Amino acid sequence: MTVNTIDTEYAAHVATLSERFARALDGIADGAVIHSGSGHVAFLDDRHYPFIPNPHYKNWIPGPHTEDCLLVIRPGQRPQLLFHQPDDYWYQPPEDPSGFWTGEFDIEVVRSLDAISNLLGDASKLAYIGEHPDAAAAWGLRRQNPESLLAALHYDRAYKTRYELGCMREANRVAAAGHIAAKDAFEAGASEFEIQASYLAATAHREHETPYGSIVALNEHAAVLHYQHYDVARLQADELRTLLIDAGATCQGYAADVTRTYTRGDGPFAALIDAMKTEQQGIIDEIAPGSSYADLHLSMQRRIANVLTDAGLLNMDADDAVEHGVTFTFMPHGLGHLLGAQTHDVAGQQTDTGGTHEPPPAGHPALRLTRPIDEGMVFTIEPGLYFIPSLLSELRAGEYAHAVNWTAVEAMIPYGGIRIEDNIAIVDGATENLTQPHLPL
Repeated sequence: MTVNTIDTEYAAHVATLSERFARALDGIADGAVIHSGSGHVAFLDDRHYPFIPNPHYKNWIPGPHTEDCLLVIRPGQRPQLLFHQPDDYWYQPPEDPSGFWTGEFDIEVVRSLDAISNLLGDASKLAYIGEHPDAAAAWGLRRQNPESLLAALHYDRAYKTRYELGCMREANRVAAAGHIAAKDAFEAGASEFEIQASYLAATAHREHETPYGSIVALNEHAAVLHYQHYDVARLQADELRTLLIDAGATCQGYAADVTRTYTRGDGPFAALIDAMKTEQQGIIDEIAPGSSYADLHLSMQRRIANVLTDAGLLNMDADDAVEHGVTFTFMPHGLGHLLGAQTHDVAGQQTDTGGTHEPPPAGHPALRLTRPIDEGMVFTIEPGLYFIPSLLSELRAGEYAHAVNWTAVEAMIPYGGIRIEDNIAIVDGATENLTQPHLPL
């Protein structure tokens, strides 16, 4: 599906969002005002942080996303966009709204935020969705972020429209181009900083436009789950062992979240990567509408135990290894999460529109997705296997240290770890891998 084809699904997308808002607002408010957000300035400075828009705004407006725009939704009426376009000579003002999406809205260009109150009229029965309560109050919006409204909206966001699915397919295609460039840079001996630069160039993303900060981890850094630095210095060729890159892209506000792990040459760590690829595909094959994501996570933990056992790193029954937390040492994060306008999309542990919470299984607190898998959902499958010194030290001091081949495990520590991540959609009752058509394992 090309971007132009995606655009043809947009009117139906807006109609679906309008229906969802009408249901969610019933009995709560007469309408909603979604604030795109305002700029933030560093403390005691005049430098602005990169603007990150309200995800509820991104659900409706494909972009470009600019500050202090208001989307006004009144059930039964055409959505209204108050588009902030100040007269400014210090900074480039946003261009006039244009493109396929503008025909779905009544658009009013606003030069000054002082005009908002008059344009909204009586706002006492409207709900404000945003992060700036003082601005909302100044505009007469007293009902701010009602919990019951957000719970209903968040629950429904798990069910993607055809437009959203198309955006996420395209985001995966773009991300794949970046991953291919990153792999080539790694094989050429690039530093973390240079690999990140190659990724951004291949995806045509500025750093703040990616859906999250890229994780570009060489060697031991791959054991840091959310490694956040980009070392500038190159390593010697014989020092390069591992690249773990977890990096995404966006299309019209929707995210791809993709991870690959590479190593140089053959050997035990390369064999572990191959085993993890096999197990990642195996767990994807277990997915079915109506199945429990928490059960998938526990199944993956057992698969991790088998990988460790087959590699001679662990001598322990798989079920026992999971029950007693041994596999947690090697995979301390969840199997994945919902994906959409946010990388870690909302309501992964919410089981109904009322906000009922379903906690993760005991011993697995990091699992972000516990609700049943359903038609229209998009989520990640990202098993990992890591050699994290602090967690290994705890295991070594514990009751099950005898089950570990410590000589073999210590030989893996310089490689850091492995993560393999694809984006999975449930479409027409079947599993669709959004990532692998563009980035095979």
